[in-house]
Amino acid sequence: FMRDTERGRDTGRGRSRLPAGRPGPHCAMASYCTEEHSQPRSPSYHLFFKNVAGHYISPFHDIPLKVDSTVENGIPTKRARNDEYENLFNMVVEVPRWTNAKMEIATKEPLNPIKQDRKDGKLQYVANIFPHKGYIWNYGALPQTWEDPHRKDKSTDCCSKVLSCGEVIPVKILGILALIDQGETDWKIIAINVNDPEASKFHDIDDVKKYKPGYLEATLNWFRFYKVPEGKPENQFAFNAEFKNKAFALDVIKSTHECWKALLMKKCDGGAIKCTNVHISDSPFHCTQEEARSIVELFGYQDSNLQGLHDSLSSKC
Repeated sequence: FMRDTERGRDTGRGRSRLPAGRPGPHCAMASYCTEEHSQPRSPSYHLFFKNVAGHYISPFHDIPLKVDSTVENGIPTKRARNDEYENLFNMVVEVPRWTNAKMEIATKEPLNPIKQDRKDGKLQYVANIFPHKGYIWNYGALPQTWEDPHRKDKSTDCCSKVLSCGEVIPVKILGILALIDQGETDWKIIAINVNDPEASKFHDIDDVKKYKPGYLEATLNWFRFYKVPEGKPENQFAFNAEFKNKAFALDVIKSTHECWKALLMKKCDGGAIKCTNVHISDSPFHCTQEEARSIVELFGYQDSNLQGLHDSLSSKC
């Protein structure tokens, strides 16, 4: 399961444990690696992304939306199987299944690393919704998509394996659910990891109902109630809480990809969203590899100073 886009009003909103200022890389997939800065479950924790060449990139803007049909595991294929790859998209895993920390791509920070969401200075966690623990799926985002908050949606009138934070995986789209969050549509995509042993059986939303009975009901129930423990009302849904099919989902993805293109070309107002990127050369927000490295190094310097201040204050207590 995954959410499909980076939302327009997003608040900005991995494995070795290393001290602040000493990042440790690990490969999330053959083409991408991630690098931790600071300690997990801390306000200063950030997970930066690198490409296969070891250059820093943005997971929001530089990872392509579609899986490259001419490459498998970084190796060119003998021929592109267009039909087979037509429905394959990249997914950036933000929250591993059965975990509670609300990890998100930081849309309002340069290079958009993954960090834990905060509210009123406090790190955010989702409550356990009985009988589940944390998120009941691997939760994440489709890169290069964005829901323009100024664009009204005419339609709504308003894998079993536990993955890791920062993994980039190929997924097959199956359907979509329209959650209404504070008057805005928050699309939730249903997808399956193409490397899942059962992936060949799933082609559309009806296959989820057939082969995973109760899964969609559990998903709907989780989204309806997950904010209730915070004292908030139950969430509402468009289309009478009906899951729409693959074709509908692909139309939504196409629309949000076009919005992202406008955002990167400065043809619409993105507010505080940071569009710094390394691979979109004709974007006014494009930066060099050296500039991207400087952004990460500056963060490391600030993080080290913060840790030093914390240690100094602790020693005086």
